[in-house]
Amino acid sequence: MSIGSQRWMRALIAAGGLWLALFAASAQAQVWSLSKPQRQAYLRYYAPIILHRADENNGKIGRDWISNFDFDRDGNFSNNRNNWMQTPQYIQAGGNPNSAYANWRIRPTLYTALIEYMEGGSKSLVLLYHVYHASDKNGDAIHDWERIEIHVRGVAGTPGTLGEYVSNTATTLHTEHIVRVYSDYTDLNFMQTATGRHLMVWQADENGGWPNEREHEIHYVQNPYSWISGRVAMGSAKAEVDITDDDDKKNVHYVFVPEDSSAAVAGWNARPLAYATAASQYSGRDSGDGVNWSGVPRVTYELQDLADLHRSSWQGAYWQQNWTADVTDDILLESPILDESGGVEVPAGLHRFYLGSRDAYKSSQTDGREGFAHKKWFWGSYSAERNSEITYSSDDCGGFAGLCLDSFGWSRGAVSGRYDSHGNYWWQHDYFAHTGQINSSEHYEAGQWLGANWYRAEYGGFDGRWVQLFDDRPNDQPIAPLVLRLYLPDDRCTDELWVTATAVGGQVPYSFSWTDAIAYSPANYTPNSAIVPSYALALVTLTSADGQVRSQYVYHEPDCGGGLGGVLQ
Repeated sequence: MSIGSQRWMRALIAAGGLWLALFAASAQAQVWSLSKPQRQAYLRYYAPIILHRADENNGKIGRDWISNFDFDRDGNFSNNRNNWMQTPQYIQAGGNPNSAYANWRIRPTLYTALIEYMEGGSKSLVLLYHVYHASDKNGDAIHDWERIEIHVRGVAGTPGTLGEYVSNTATTLHTEHIVRVYSDYTDLNFMQTATGRHLMVWQADENGGWPNEREHEIHYVQNPYSWISGRVAMGSAKAEVDITDDDDKKNVHYVFVPEDSSAAVAGWNARPLAYATAASQYSGRDSGDGVNWSGVPRVTYELQDLADLHRSSWQGAYWQQNWTADVTDDILLESPILDESGGVEVPAGLHRFYLGSRDAYKSSQTDGREGFAHKKWFWGSYSAERNSEITYSSDDCGGFAGLCLDSFGWSRGAVSGRYDSHGNYWWQHDYFAHTGQINSSEHYEAGQWLGANWYRAEYGGFDGRWVQLFDDRPNDQPIAPLVLRLYLPDDRCTDELWVTATAVGGQVPYSFSWTDAIAYSPANYTPNSAIVPSYALALVTLTSADGQVRSQYVYHEPDCGGGLGGVLQ
């Protein structure tokens, strides 16, 4: 190469380096983060409209309402299925303040999370909406888990800004993840209002039988909102819609509408589900019953956070009340999980989470299901499908094992640098962002494992799966009188008496303290246990978060003659 050529090449390289530096500086200048109110606004703006079929004849009224995890206000998830079977009694109570159901607050809820990341100089979002039902399979299973996933690109900070668009979506259909992209105009239909752009989906009832759609599975609605609203305006038109994976129209018996979209609420004339008015807000229809739009209850739902529930399954909390050890996940937390006020709920570090669904009213204590932190969609580690494969035979992603490769050929460990995580633990910020395209090869998916520092504010990221954005709204919940209950063993011919205290009513969390007894449980565990020595007069004091206090004495005198050795004072 001549000297002149060498000079020209060096000049070209220098110019290229300058261009790269300028590009990097430009990209860095565009890195920015949404505020907490903006994140809330996006989740509200894109919250879906759920057109729901019911199976509520034969004494099952109210069973297809969407709910929240603590609808019965006892702080115990393991009895949710059993208690949810009592919705007919809740309705029949008619708002009676002296009823056993006066403390219930069903509050139809979608549990949400927002994932925010940069793609070059452009911001993208993944919005997760978890639809919760307290029972499934004709009341034989506990905790139904369905999700709606919406990817938004071209985000500018204000929902609905020109240039922002929904690029792809995914819905849960049992073990499959059905995706659509922005060009699927037939299947992606939105209710567009001044306060939101709401994807319309249809959800099946809890019925578990073939061949009809079943067990709360979710499908895309194939009719535009203009057509549906025209039918609704008629009043006498039959309430039904076309859905994906089916050639026939499907009945609609409920409409669930996001409460924070005022235009959507007004458009559907929806209202909150309330104890006093529940008798006028249930469907009572069988899945095969046709009903006119004028006879369809329209109920609002609220948004809460997926992160609300992590502590309940954490190894350092009283996970045994709500979950089993049948399913566990080890998760390396880069940062702690905080509550809404900034208090640490789960500290940073490698922790085990117990995620088997506990059902206190089954002999096996479980129905074999898992909590959402074990679900593939929670990590984005799922195989994207265009249509349901009835045999459930779909290609696998294998994200936990480190087998799932993205469009760039990277595994999650290769992106994070934590190769030792493959098959051993999840890193807190592992996430696969799908594009909505289909790659039918096993262990390959279209999209990307997000880079090692993607979640940091200085890189324009935010991982909302571990953050509580929405207030728990304790002031909206009726607070029942606090009740302290003590349980003693039948065998009291012992030097030490094992006593268990539980709480009902009040406002969680509870705090227990023991005097002249050996506390066995941490103060914030429910139920709470202690050992009372012989001839001791022990005192247990219970305090609820709303300030109510209850105390009770326990006296233990060993008795081997069949009498009462432990006497409650």
